[in-house]
Amino acid sequence: MSSSRKSTDGPDAKAGKKKAGKKKTWFTPRKIITTFFATIIFIGLCVFGGFLVIIFNGQRLLEQYKSEDKLTMAEASILYDSSEKEMTKLFVENRELVSYNDIPKLLVNAVKATEDKRFDEHNGLDYWGIGRAIYKDILHRSAVEGASTITQQTAKNMFLSADKTFFRKGTEASIAVAMESQLSKEQIMEMYLNRIFFGNRAYGVKAAAKRYFGKTLDQLSLAEIATLAGIPKAPSVYNPIASMDKSKERRAVVLKLMQEQGYITEEERKAASDEEIKVIKETTNRNYQTITDMVTDEAEKVAGITEDDLNRKGYKVYTTMDSKVQSLLEQTFANPKFFQADGPSQKMQGSMTILDNKDGGIVAAIGGRDYQPKGFNRVTSGYRQPGSSFKPLVAYAPAMEKDLTKWNPLSMLSDEQKSFNGYSPRNYDGVYTGKISMETAIMKSINVPAVWTLNEIGLKTGIDFVTNMGIPLEKEDNNLAIALGGLSKGVTTLQMAKAYSAFANQGQMYEPYLVRKIIDASGTVVYQHKTEKPKQVMSPTTAWYMTNMLQKVVQSGTGTGAKLDRPAAGKTGTTQMTLKGLEKYNKDVWFTGYTPEWTAAVWMGFDTTDSKHYVTMGSGGATAIFKEVVGKGLAGRKVVQFEKPKNVPEVKEEPVVEPTITDLKAAYNKNKRTVELTWTSAEASPMFRVYRKSFKEEKFTMLLETAAVNVFDMKVEAGNEYIYYVTPYQPDGDKEGQQSNIAEVQVEVDNGGKQVSDPNKAMEGDKLNNEDNKNNGSDNKKQGNGSSSDTNGNGKNNQNGNGNGNGNGNGNNGNGKNNDKQSGGSTSGTTGTGAPGANTGSKTNTGTSTGTGTGTSTGTNTGTNTGTNTGTGTSKPSTGTTGTTSGTGSSSTGSTGNSDISSSSIDSR
Repeated sequence: MSSSRKSTDGPDAKAGKKKAGKKKTWFTPRKIITTFFATIIFIGLCVFGGFLVIIFNGQRLLEQYKSEDKLTMAEASILYDSSEKEMTKLFVENRELVSYNDIPKLLVNAVKATEDKRFDEHNGLDYWGIGRAIYKDILHRSAVEGASTITQQTAKNMFLSADKTFFRKGTEASIAVAMESQLSKEQIMEMYLNRIFFGNRAYGVKAAAKRYFGKTLDQLSLAEIATLAGIPKAPSVYNPIASMDKSKERRAVVLKLMQEQGYITEEERKAASDEEIKVIKETTNRNYQTITDMVTDEAEKVAGITEDDLNRKGYKVYTTMDSKVQSLLEQTFANPKFFQADGPSQKMQGSMTILDNKDGGIVAAIGGRDYQPKGFNRVTSGYRQPGSSFKPLVAYAPAMEKDLTKWNPLSMLSDEQKSFNGYSPRNYDGVYTGKISMETAIMKSINVPAVWTLNEIGLKTGIDFVTNMGIPLEKEDNNLAIALGGLSKGVTTLQMAKAYSAFANQGQMYEPYLVRKIIDASGTVVYQHKTEKPKQVMSPTTAWYMTNMLQKVVQSGTGTGAKLDRPAAGKTGTTQMTLKGLEKYNKDVWFTGYTPEWTAAVWMGFDTTDSKHYVTMGSGGATAIFKEVVGKGLAGRKVVQFEKPKNVPEVKEEPVVEPTITDLKAAYNKNKRTVELTWTSAEASPMFRVYRKSFKEEKFTMLLETAAVNVFDMKVEAGNEYIYYVTPYQPDGDKEGQQSNIAEVQVEVDNGGKQVSDPNKAMEGDKLNNEDNKNNGSDNKKQGNGSSSDTNGNGKNNQNGNGNGNGNGNGNNGNGKNNDKQSGGSTSGTTGTGAPGANTGSKTNTGTSTGTGTGTSTGTNTGTNTGTNTGTGTSKPSTGTTGTTSGTGSSSTGSTGNSDISSSSIDSR
C-alpha cells in the first residue's frame, strides 16, 4: 500500500501539480517600465506631430488673414426702433494708430506686467498658462479660461471670435506661434495696443488716452498709464467713466504688479495710487445714447454678444423703443424751462423711463440731462429716495391685498399726530384731522395715515409686497419710515415704472426689456425675445381700486400737473432737505404715473445734494415732464379707458364730512394792521374752524370757531409770514370736514418795525372794533346793534367826538354778513358788558354808556362803497337810542392764497 502511494507521487506528478497551481502575472516591474517609456515616446511623437501641424496651420492661416486685411473688415451693426425703422449704427469709429516707438516704455511695461509677464520670453504660448487653463477647464467641466499671452490675445482679437472652445484655442495658439516666427516682439506689441478695446468706443491706446484724459501718450502720468493698462480685462467695468471706484481698484492692482516685477519703485507706486486723475467728458451730442448703451448691455446679457462685437460684426438689433417718444423725451430734457437753474458746480439732473403696459417693452428712457456714452445711467443706477410715491406700493396696496373689507378706498384711517415706537412722522402742512379716508389721504398725500396703515398691517407685509414687485430693500429699511419712501438705498425710475405698471395691468407685472431680436451678418437670428407669462403681484381688485384712487390724485390732488386729455393715474413724491435752514426745500421730486397704454416714472434732483445744490421746485416739475412727454407721445392715438376687472366687490362708504371750501383768501390790511380771511361754502349754515401757523412754527393751531365766512386776525407780527386754512365743522356729532386750500400772507413791517396790532385778538368780521380810528369813518367793515342793562346816555350827532361804546362782561358775539368787503361810516351803539359795540363814523355820536348787564350784538352791513349802519340800545329800566349816520366807504380786495406749500413739507406730496 505504501509502495503504491509512493509511485503515485512521483516526479512527473509533482511537476504537474506545480504547473497547475502557478498563476500568471500581468504587471511586472519590467512591463511597467517598458509601458511607461513607450507611452512617453508616443506622447512625444504626438506632441511633436501636433506642434508641426500647429506651425503649418498657423503659417497658412496667418498668410490668409494678412491677405484679407482683417483690420479693415469691421462692419457696422444697425439698431432699429419698434417700427423697425433704423435709428442708429454701432461701428468702429474711434481708432488712431500709433507706432511702437511713440508708445511710452512705461506703458509697454504696465501692459506686460498686467497681461503677460513672460511676454519677452515665450514663443507665443505660455505653457504654464496653458496648463493652468486646461486645469481650470477640467475642474469646471467647461471652457472657462481664455487666452493668456499678449500674442494669443492679438490673434484672437484680430482674426477669431471670442468663443471659448478647444478648437478656437488651438487655432489661436497656431496663429500665435506663426506670428512669433514672423514678427518681432515690438511689432506684436504695437498690433496689440492698436487693436485692443478700451471701452467708450475707444479702440487702441492712443484713442483711449484722448478719450479719457484728453492727452497724447507722452503726456500721461504713471497713474493714467496704470488706469489704461487695467481697462482691457473688462472695458465696461474698469473704465473710469463707468465707475471711478472700480477703476481705482484695478489701477492699484496694475501698480502693485509693476512694482513686484521691478518696473517701478515702491515710492512711485504709492504716489501713483494716491494721485487723483481727472476724466474729461465727451461733448459729442448723440441721439438715443441712453437707449444705445442699454442695448449693448442687454445684448451681452441675453445673447452673449459683446459691445466690441456689436461695433464690428454687422448685427441687426431690433428694439422696443419708440423713436418719436424717445426724441420727444430727449428734447424735453434738453429744454431748460422744465428744470430749475443750475447750481454753482452741478446741473440739475433727471431721469425718465416709459414702459409699454402690454408686455414690459421699454418705450423710451433717458439717463440724464447731459448723459455721457457708457457713463452714469440714472435709469438703471440712479438710486434715490422715492418719497410719497412709495406709499401706494408699501402701505396701501398691500393693505387692500391683505383684507379688502377692512382696507379699501373708503376706509377711515387714523390721522393723529403720534409716535410709533419712537418714530414720529408729521404731515407736510402740520394739519391732523383725526380721521381721513384712504382715497383722500392718497389724493392729498397725507403722511401719518400711510405710516399708521403700514404699522397696522405689519412691516413684513409691506416689505414682502414691494420685494415681490422687484424692489428689494436693505436690512436698514426694516422700519416705518419706508411708508414715506425713506429708503437707505432708494429706487430707480426703471424699478418704479415696473412696479406701477402692475396697477395698470390688473395686478400683472412684466419684466422690462429692450432687445426684441438680433440677426447676425449672415441673416441668422441669433436671439429672439420670448415674452414670459406676467407675474401676478396683486389681485385685479386691488389694482383696480388703486387705479381709481391714483386717478383722483391726477384729477384733483397733488398730481394735477400731469392731467391729460385721456385717463391717467399716478402719485407725486418728494424728499425733504435736512440741512438747517433749508428744511422747506427738497432733495428729490418724483412723479410715477400711467395711462392704459404706458407707465412712466420721472425723477428730478441733483446727483449730490448740499447747501448749494437742492431742489426749490415741488413735484409739479416732474408732473409737467410727464404731461409733456406722455401726453404728446400718445397724441393722435385712440383714447381708451382703464378696464375694470370682472367681479370687483363694491366697498361700503364710511360717513365723512368731505371738504367744501376751495377759495380761502388772506389779505393784510396795512391801515388796520390785521389779516382778513374770506371764503365761501356750499354747505348750508355750517360752523367753521380757522387754523393758522407762522413759518416759524412747526404746526397749526386753531384760532376760533365761527359761523361767519370772514374773520380778522389781529394776532399778527410785523415781518412774519402766516399760513391759514379753514375746515367746515358740524357741532352735531362733532364732525370736522377736510381742510380748505392753503392761504399765505406776508405781514408788512410798519412804524419803524414796531408791532402795533393787538397780539391777543382774532375776531369775526362783524365784531371788529377799530380802536385806532376814532375820528374818521374809513376802513370800518362791520358793526352791530347792542342791548344792555342799566345803560346811561344817548349819543348826540356832533361833528367830532368819541362814540365808542365798550363794556366789559360776558356777551355773545354777533353774527353778520359782509358783501363787497366795504368799509363805511358807522355809529356807536350802546353796549353792556359784552362784546365791543360799533365803530366810529365820519360823523360820530358823542356820548358814553355804562352798564353791568349782559349784551348781545347783531348787525347787517350791505352796500357798494357806501355803508349804512343803525344802532339801537335798550336798557332796564331806561331806554337809550343812537342816531343814524352814513358815510362813504372804501372797498378792499384780498389777495389769493398760495395753495402750494410743498417747500415746508415734511415729506413731499
